[in-house]
Amino acid sequence: MSLSVTLHHRFPGFTLDVEFQAQTGVTALFGRSGSGKTSVINAVAGLLRPDRGRVTLDGQDLSNSKTGRWLPPHHRGLGYVFQDSRLFPHLSVRQNLTYGRWFSRHSDRISLDDVVSLLGIGDLLDRRPGALSGGEKQRVAIGRALLSRPRMLLMDEPLAALDDARKSEILPYLERLRDQTQIPILYVSHAMSEVARLATTLVIMQDGKVVQAGPLGQLMSDPETARHLGMQETGSVVEATVEGHDDDGLTRLASPLGHLLVPGMAAQPGQRLRLRIHAQDVMLSLSPPKDVSALNILAAKVLSVSRGAGPDVLVQLSVGQDHLLARITARSAASLQLGPDRAVYAIIKSVAVTRKA
Repeated sequence: MSLSVTLHHRFPGFTLDVEFQAQTGVTALFGRSGSGKTSVINAVAGLLRPDRGRVTLDGQDLSNSKTGRWLPPHHRGLGYVFQDSRLFPHLSVRQNLTYGRWFSRHSDRISLDDVVSLLGIGDLLDRRPGALSGGEKQRVAIGRALLSRPRMLLMDEPLAALDDARKSEILPYLERLRDQTQIPILYVSHAMSEVARLATTLVIMQDGKVVQAGPLGQLMSDPETARHLGMQETGSVVEATVEGHDDDGLTRLASPLGHLLVPGMAAQPGQRLRLRIHAQDVMLSLSPPKDVSALNILAAKVLSVSRGAGPDVLVQLSVGQDHLLARITARSAASLQLGPDRAVYAIIKSVAVTRKA
């Protein structure tokens, strides 16, 4: 499944001018509020008719200003989950879910039992929305969208109205949706913690334009991305496999960076995880450090040193079969004489590695 989007639309005081492609998986539109993310997803859904442009899903034009083709929203075969759940208050959860079937054109996609199991809402079926938490409402809203058997799922800030506890409740279900269905997702968010956990492709928007787009792991390890994320959010996303658990509470992981030790994780050996390593949590040394508390010490090679506006620099490293970013001061970089091809050791505290999937 592939989505191709080219849009140009003028609003009062703001111009939307974007172009990107999305493949199977989760494509995240990321950017600050007002960058144009919701306008893009509404144009894909058919809720906004842009001045000009083209939206193509799997080779079919959903809209094309040159030919005049314009499919109305209910003919596009898309499921939409809004920031607020928009459930019918007078219907039970079961009735809200099955309502989506009225719009289904693909009877062989996914069943009610499949959705209930996937989203863990079996004990909610006889309740009404007023008796649900925010996270439960959003799960039901996702289920209703899935039961319309969409070709693609559109999600516009689905967690923005939830507190941290409710976000933690619903994120595992979004991961299951990503991993256990073949339905591509276009996901709008301004929260990098969500994007790093869910996305396979990242599209960064700013002032109505796409400033970067590509595979999530590749972009997160690119120093250029820091200009759009900010130094606090900059860091690498790494896929890893659980090797086992030690008696002292640590979990052993195998990753493209090498073997890692992290605080104990509730995961079975062989399970795949996604890790986020912030650049500010990576230290560098020219020689193997001794008598230090950090347990993850990885041989690396400097690829580039990028100076920002402040006293920091970002050092892009080649580590094992992947890339890693380190955020250090310009003074430290000068003292270590860092430059391309310089051999170093990357030092990562075990407690600094956070699980994102």
